[in-house]
Amino acid sequence: MMAHGRNGAAAPILRSSVMQYNRPGPRTPSDAPNEHPDTRLVRAGRPVAKYTGVVNPPLIRGSTVLQPDTATRRREGKRWLEQSLTYGLNGSETHFALENAIAEIEGGTHCQIVSSGLAACTVPLLGYLSAGDHLLVPDMVYGPTRDFCEGLLKQFGIETTFYTATATAHELAPLFRPETRVLFLESPGSHTFEVQDVAALCALAHQHGAVTMLDNTWGIRHFQPFQHGIDLSIQALTKYVGGHSDLLLGSITVNDEAHWRRVRSTAGMLGQYASPDDCWLALRGLRTMAVRMNHQMQSALHIATFLSERPEIQRVLYPALPGDPGYEMWKRDFTGAPSLFGVEFKSSFTTEQSDRFIDSLSIFGLGASWGGYESLIMPTYGTIHRSHDIPLEGPTVRIHIGLEDPQDLIADLTRALDAMQR
Repeated sequence: MMAHGRNGAAAPILRSSVMQYNRPGPRTPSDAPNEHPDTRLVRAGRPVAKYTGVVNPPLIRGSTVLQPDTATRRREGKRWLEQSLTYGLNGSETHFALENAIAEIEGGTHCQIVSSGLAACTVPLLGYLSAGDHLLVPDMVYGPTRDFCEGLLKQFGIETTFYTATATAHELAPLFRPETRVLFLESPGSHTFEVQDVAALCALAHQHGAVTMLDNTWGIRHFQPFQHGIDLSIQALTKYVGGHSDLLLGSITVNDEAHWRRVRSTAGMLGQYASPDDCWLALRGLRTMAVRMNHQMQSALHIATFLSERPEIQRVLYPALPGDPGYEMWKRDFTGAPSLFGVEFKSSFTTEQSDRFIDSLSIFGLGASWGGYESLIMPTYGTIHRSHDIPLEGPTVRIHIGLEDPQDLIADLTRALDAMQR
């Protein structure tokens, strides 16, 4: 095919790999009602039916996108809400494939990829709140989200009320004001893992005209947010989607056109952009996420049970463990659990002894984050900040179970618990 350039000379139209790739549009669970969620993890965000070519969406980097003529440029410029190739900041085929995949997994219609899990929390809050507004946030929310509310949002004249982690709809109702614009949820909560009655709280928020946002990172693959009344679902794709502790990404998913317009425009105005290399790695991690999470959940349940029976342990904070205060609600609303939980030592133990326990471990790495292939531990005592009473008496740690053999992990924990008392 030939085209005439600006100088009138005939020039070939070069179709790049971007234009050659048969990119699928967004799918929703209703498009494949008989597919198991794990099948969708393999198929989402890539061409699967009657397609000949490479299996994986290609990695595409770039800032400038060339258009064949001014009419095309004007037309594409009007499609800023869509997955249109206009400029690198608006995404490439690599970004679009991941957006489609996450939207499908979360049960939404549109997804905005951002640079980190924290950005996935802060971008929608900035998009929906203005000076004089009020929002409600659970007291056990992710620490950096709390810092953002108490720092930048307060600086902008936005007031935050931190409500009790286990508040029922009846208990939360008096906290709503005429200026309450957002109800933020995180279930289970960071470090202490309280489970919220998402459906009941969302119904209450909608009665007051508030938008509901959920940090659903713990519930990836196991909790369908939009079936419970959530308007915006937030993910730290850094965790299980990446799966290998080598990327930073976040996502904001919606199932409503008006919410999509607000989220997409806010992310654009803030210059939010995710590395296409990280998006490509996330797509790769997505394909094995079900296998990894299944193995890690079984190991976590085994190890959490072991720890709950040790004399040094006051309790294990894990909703998937029978006897946990949130177990019945978790069993009702979730189809499974990730491999992240908390451990509270008996109050007779000191923080120095807890430190000795951590320092005596040889397989568990001491580090933040979770969802990767490796087991991790980090102290949480002294780092939990609440407006209400902290329901803890002894030193606490957070444990993430990786892909190592669970018996090796138990042996490592046993040695460290013995060392803790010496």
